[in-house]
Amino acid sequence: MHAMKHNYTTMPDPLRCSGSIVTRELRNSRAMIFAIEEINNSTELLPGIKLGYQIYDSCASVPVSVHVAFQLSSGLDPMFYIGDNCSQSGKMMAIVGESGSTPSISMSHIIGPFNIPQVSYFATCACLSDKQQYPSFFRTIPSDQFQADALAKLVKHFGWTWIGAIRSDSDYGNNGMASFLDAAHKEGICVEYSESFNKYQPRSRIQRVADIIRRSTAMVIVAFIISGDLTILLEELSLKPSPPRQWIGSESWVTNPDMLRFSLCAGAVGFGIERSVIPGLRDFLLDLSPSKVAASPVFTEFWEDAFNCRLGKSEKNVCDGSEDIETIQSPYTDTSQLRITNMVYKAVYAIAHAIHNAVCQESYAITHCDKLTSIESKQVLTQLKKVKFSQNGYDVSFDANGDPVATYELVNWQKTESGSIELVAVGHYDASLPVGQELHINRNFTWVEGSTEVPVSVCSDSCPAGTRKVLQKGKPICCYDCIPCPEGEISNATDSPDCFPCPKEFWPNAKRDTCLPKPVEFLSFNEALGIILAAFSVGGACLAIITAAVFHRHRTSPIVRANNSELSFLLLFSLTLCFLCSLTFIGEPSEWSCMLRHTAFGITFVLCISCVLGKTIVVLMAFKATLPGRNVMKWFGPSQQRLTVVSFTFIQVIICTLWLILSPPFPMKNLTTYKERIILECALGSSIGFWAVLGYIGLLAVFCFVLAVLARKLPDNFNEAKLITFSMLIFCAVWITFIPAYVSSPGKFTVAVEIFAILASSFGLILCIFAPKCFIILFKPEKNTKKHLMNKSQS
Repeated sequence: MHAMKHNYTTMPDPLRCSGSIVTRELRNSRAMIFAIEEINNSTELLPGIKLGYQIYDSCASVPVSVHVAFQLSSGLDPMFYIGDNCSQSGKMMAIVGESGSTPSISMSHIIGPFNIPQVSYFATCACLSDKQQYPSFFRTIPSDQFQADALAKLVKHFGWTWIGAIRSDSDYGNNGMASFLDAAHKEGICVEYSESFNKYQPRSRIQRVADIIRRSTAMVIVAFIISGDLTILLEELSLKPSPPRQWIGSESWVTNPDMLRFSLCAGAVGFGIERSVIPGLRDFLLDLSPSKVAASPVFTEFWEDAFNCRLGKSEKNVCDGSEDIETIQSPYTDTSQLRITNMVYKAVYAIAHAIHNAVCQESYAITHCDKLTSIESKQVLTQLKKVKFSQNGYDVSFDANGDPVATYELVNWQKTESGSIELVAVGHYDASLPVGQELHINRNFTWVEGSTEVPVSVCSDSCPAGTRKVLQKGKPICCYDCIPCPEGEISNATDSPDCFPCPKEFWPNAKRDTCLPKPVEFLSFNEALGIILAAFSVGGACLAIITAAVFHRHRTSPIVRANNSELSFLLLFSLTLCFLCSLTFIGEPSEWSCMLRHTAFGITFVLCISCVLGKTIVVLMAFKATLPGRNVMKWFGPSQQRLTVVSFTFIQVIICTLWLILSPPFPMKNLTTYKERIILECALGSSIGFWAVLGYIGLLAVFCFVLAVLARKLPDNFNEAKLITFSMLIFCAVWITFIPAYVSSPGKFTVAVEIFAILASSFGLILCIFAPKCFIILFKPEKNTKKHLMNKSQS
């Protein structure tokens, strides 16, 4: 449009358009005429009534659109048809248009109060769905709200979470991008930058946007922009090499054939209005006789631009009449991609159906229309809200917001073998389908730089299972670091925001992406430590049996008879049991084994210590009996010795019985000692019972040790007191060190410490008490005589 300077002294000139004609819009206007002529020739729709029309060129300018709106609402326009058959000529029933959102908003504000319905075929701003502000606005193209949702779902579908956004600085771009950003936020998509501009702004502004795109890290750019603005930006980007970018486009440019010349956008993906076929339209468009062309300034300009000749009396490049419109390649003649043109076609038919419903009635399957009936635009507006019909295979209806059912065709810019770019339909989107099923893809894509692999556009790579996302300070939620899950916790999904702990009896694997049952650990016969301890246990029992066999073989020898053979055999028997009871500590704990191991240990050890104590008392009594006037042995004969052993042992039996009745040991899974494995062990049940058993053994051992110390210097060559002293010293040392070792040892080593204490004290007793005697019996038989015994005793 020409810029005007006002001096405010004269009336300004009328608004005049400048530049060349847009042949796509020319095709749209011709499609409107074609639809009106179809309706006027129809015997079903408005039979007997002719529709008139008048076409205005707004030049995509708000001032021109406002000027036209005022003209139409005032009713001062020239009559459409002059003649007696036109009953309401000059009366405006409805408006088809505008194509742009911003001009449509301006027009709707003016004509809305007059209840003049406005049906746009290309104004997609979501703001126009507000019936409070735009009560008379309808459209046959879906709202940008649906397109924004579709674009957000498309971006999410391909895993792009880090994108750039550019938009036209207009109602279309700003509102469309606002809707998209809101939908993208709900889908978890982050925007690195969001810039707006238009072609009327200074070049520095365009350069700034281009530089932002070049410096950005986002691979994907979503462009809610009109073709004219994007053209300027792409030309700027072409001046200086830019990193490859994957373009995602809105309907306004991604299906525009004029934009396919920009190879910079090869691989672009976007949503377009579904392609359609309008039978007869191509023939109508090509039906341009020289007289029609010459009679219309618009057709004259189109003809002269298309054939590069001049109509009229020009001296050079005169059109000679041989020009054939079918030979030119122009959007006007290209009916292979009818998208917006079909929206014009449907808009005209929607208005015609609204008028039909207002003036026509059906009676006995015969439609009667009264062309003399005077109707107002408000009646057409009311009927337009109820319109629902199918024309040429296309369903047309409007919801409460004046919007149609939103369906789109998913298109992809693919390079052909010749190097040109063509639009290829690769899927579709239907907003009426259930959530998650709206997008359907049925063909392969060609991406940026001809790649068949989906480009990656993320701020941070996905966090694998076993890690969690930690947001980077000051950056969007899509920018994060991947932190390994802490000990004992896992994450089993990618991009997990949190780790969660495993159940008590489970532990993470090395990758920390799954919970595995904790290994159950106990002192087993299959492991080295268990085998060694079991071998020593069996070896000790065998040693005790062998010693008993040696003593039995030489039971009549002086050294055996002099050392109380009955108590010696009972002691060897108890030592055998002590060695064997350590085997109950090895293997998987069970209810019975837990009760058996502690009670068997306590009773056999008391039996063993009772025998040692009996032998010590016998030594003392024997020495006292050798003194003149003393006959104490009659008070501690064999019967008393047996009674002493039984009495001391019976006390331990009572203690163990009370322990088992009140709070017995039981198998338990220890989950606290080690986090990564389960220790299967025997819980004491009652700690008092356990320490009572040990305390009683310790009390007897200390008592025995004291008596042995008192008798250690008695003049007897085979005096056992010295040997008992050493054995009790070892026994007490072992069990004193056992207590801290037992308390501090973890897991199965607690059991190992207990077994070691049993074996060490048992070996101490058998080696200190019986080894010297066996050595004399087997290797020094000359000393195993009564004479030798008596001589040493006298000395």
